[in-house]
Amino acid sequence: MNPTVTADNMNFIQRAFAEGGFVMYVIAVIAILAIFVIVERLMKLKNLSVDKKEFTDQIFRMVVAGDLRQAISYCDARPAPLTNTVKAGLVQAMNKRPDEEVQVAMDAAVMREMPKVEGWTSFLAVFGNVAVLAGLLGTIIGMIGSFRAVAAADPATKALELSKGISHALNCTAFGLLVAIISIVAYGLFQHRIQRTENEVVETSMSLLNLVVANREKIKD
Repeated sequence: MNPTVTADNMNFIQRAFAEGGFVMYVIAVIAILAIFVIVERLMKLKNLSVDKKEFTDQIFRMVVAGDLRQAISYCDARPAPLTNTVKAGLVQAMNKRPDEEVQVAMDAAVMREMPKVEGWTSFLAVFGNVAVLAGLLGTIIGMIGSFRAVAAADPATKALELSKGISHALNCTAFGLLVAIISIVAYGLFQHRIQRTENEVVETSMSLLNLVVANREKIKD
């Protein structure tokens, strides 16, 4: 690491906060919250993900063999939205419940599991919008302060006072936009991941139901 570059970066950040005023700290709080949500979602989604192909291959093989107890145990060993949904259907099938009840159990499981996948993701969109608004607020405050200072200053210092106000405004605008871009991009990526997970759960539950219906006579007690 080049210590000169690090020091320059620190000076740049310190100067930006000093010139941007209190709104910069408001945006910094929003940035910290956004980063917290991003890290929490990354870790949570990693823990909730399973290899769909491997899982369905194993489960479907057990269902075709009629060994639903083993299939349920296999799901218990890998708790995740997909496995919990499939397990809900398998339990009903093992209890020899009608196809409609198997489907209802899996639909209810989807409704229970998807909020775990979504978590606080929607707040990233909120943080993105609030960061933009906070940046605009800092811009307006900077411009108002600039015009007031220019009006009260003597001709020799008007240019200096004007540059201070513009610097205040631009620092807030830039920082607000930076936080907004990071938050909204992360929101879009997480939404894509959530939708893909939901599609996988629904698709797999429908395939499982069809498989159970076709192999009911093989189910072992």
